[in-house]
Amino acid sequence: MSETNSPLPREVADAYVDELVALDPVTGTYLGVKESSSRLPDLSPAGQEELARLARTTLARLDEAERRPGADSDAERRCGRLLRERLTAELAVHEAEEGLRSVGNMGTPAHSVREIFTVTPTATEEDWAAVAERLRAVPAALAGYRESLALGLERKLYAGPRPTAAFVAQLGEWADTGRGRGWFEDFAAAGPEALRAELDEAARAATAAVAGLRDWMREVYAPAIEGAPDTVGRERYARWSRYYNGTDLDLDEAYAYGWSEYHHLLAEMKREAEKILPGAETPWAALAHLDEHGRHIEGVDEVRDWLQKLMDRAIESLDGTHFDLAERVRRVESCIAPPGSAAAPYYTSPSEDFSRPGRTWLPTMGQTRFPVYDLVSTWYHEGVPGHHLQLAQWVHVAEDLSRYQASVGMVSANAEGWALYAERLMDELGFLTDAEERLGYLDAQMMRAVRVIVDIGMHLELEIPADSPFHPGERWTPKLAQEFFGAHSSRPADFVESELTRYLTIPGQAIGYKLGERAWLLGRENARKRHGDSFDLKSWHMAALSQGSLGLDDLVDELSRL
Repeated sequence: MSETNSPLPREVADAYVDELVALDPVTGTYLGVKESSSRLPDLSPAGQEELARLARTTLARLDEAERRPGADSDAERRCGRLLRERLTAELAVHEAEEGLRSVGNMGTPAHSVREIFTVTPTATEEDWAAVAERLRAVPAALAGYRESLALGLERKLYAGPRPTAAFVAQLGEWADTGRGRGWFEDFAAAGPEALRAELDEAARAATAAVAGLRDWMREVYAPAIEGAPDTVGRERYARWSRYYNGTDLDLDEAYAYGWSEYHHLLAEMKREAEKILPGAETPWAALAHLDEHGRHIEGVDEVRDWLQKLMDRAIESLDGTHFDLAERVRRVESCIAPPGSAAAPYYTSPSEDFSRPGRTWLPTMGQTRFPVYDLVSTWYHEGVPGHHLQLAQWVHVAEDLSRYQASVGMVSANAEGWALYAERLMDELGFLTDAEERLGYLDAQMMRAVRVIVDIGMHLELEIPADSPFHPGERWTPKLAQEFFGAHSSRPADFVESELTRYLTIPGQAIGYKLGERAWLLGRENARKRHGDSFDLKSWHMAALSQGSLGLDDLVDELSRL
């Protein structure tokens, strides 16, 4: 093909998405591709290598595309730099064989196999027939995943014992929900009677595969990795940090930044706590007081409805004043997360045609009573104006960007940084006037600062600074990290336990919230200085939300230009 007829970067990126969907029907389902609904990906080493081959081929195509006339336009340049950065980071992880030890309490291939059913279409009998076929694919998918882990054992590439133990416990919950059947059987029970026998048989086979994986993990994998470290060390951490943040961070500078934010937030929390419980020994004593005496929502259905109304009100207040929202972006649903999930709330994007809306998910962890202070800022983060406004806007403008930029090219720190910026924005705009809600917001900010400290600190075994009120001069361990986190959080012990396991499962991801927020704030400040009195925040927001994903350095650069 001649240079003039070769594709431009955005065309290369979108061709990559098409080929990725063929290999990974989980991605296809998140995008809303109907043909993906009946299949699951190959999670074996061979399947992983196929994805790597596609990445290498795409990078070669991008090399050619970036030489074509027109490739230097803003739209093509942004897409090309994102595609190159993402695929390079993904290949670095693959070539280090990290996929052979993907074990933990979230984000593993096994989690994707289960979670994809929560967004698989189920409106019609035809949809449920595809679900039955996908259920029948679960045993082969989990067998491929197990093959990858077995190869990891053979090559002495071990997951940590603590993430492994948490994963085994989760598999136990998935295999038996406490009602004498597994999660897949519970899910299939909602299907039509015409497919009852087919669905039940397929669901039982899926449950048996989960139980088999649990037994192998418990009886073979866990004993084999006994004594392995839970932390990953500087080299592996830097690789994962690049993957989740889209740039090569100065990890020591980031660690110091986490501490500076910690000290600033602690002082502010103490001032706010005085309004709730004068003389409280710590801000978390005031939050504990709110656990007992503050405003609460009683009931699981009631909290889902309350969160829906919170997001609906936010949309009504923000649209036309601080954002200009398309009608389809104005729709977001509040949902309860399935049992056996990690403790943290999360968001799933709308399908490409918006037939499946964006959704927020609350893991209840068995609770039926929910303090308001812990919900408001969190749902500004997960829903509106956080994840939903950004990720749904990307889908809305996908034709102006590229399909890649609007979906699979997402950099975690970009999205999490925006969502944390969104929490701060609601405080700046005066939505958190209530002392309970504002202390809850500061507690959430503190959690993100603590994440930077303990995630980097324990994986790199850094020294705790001399001015720390906690074990100064000692070196971080997971045990110290959990103690520190628990002492600086309003969350219950099971949440803290889940969070620390999460950091050991996906190193480098948790730091992206605070570092991403810093990037968004810096980009906004640079743009404000550039425009002076003519700076318009609403216009900047919409331009920023319409440029798709970028790694943190590229994000600051692009936001500053707007």
